[in-house]
Amino acid sequence: MAWLLVVVAGLLETGFAVCLKLSHGFTRLWPTIAFASFALGSFGLLTLSLRKLDVGPAYAVWTGIGAAGTTVYGMVFLGDLVSTLKLVSITLVILGVIGLQLSGSGH
Repeated sequence: MAWLLVVVAGLLETGFAVCLKLSHGFTRLWPTIAFASFALGSFGLLTLSLRKLDVGPAYAVWTGIGAAGTTVYGMVFLGDLVSTLKLVSITLVILGVIGLQLSGSGH
């Protein structure tokens, strides 16, 4: 259950990163409110998961999901550059996160 919280927290991290961009420096109300909501939810779920998990692997999974999710969202919906190097790098991040999970860090 703790890993599920980390995954959801990582998805919420993607949401808060995207909303941060859409807020245009906190000058747009609704993206700013969404940013704050996603950020509080993400940090809250990560905090709960750390009651059961080691901090290093949990944080790596959280940031990995957030980084990969934000990058993919940007490429698909925001017109960010798509390149082979970017796609390979996202794959390496995901493989690193999987490697940490398989390293026996779970309880």
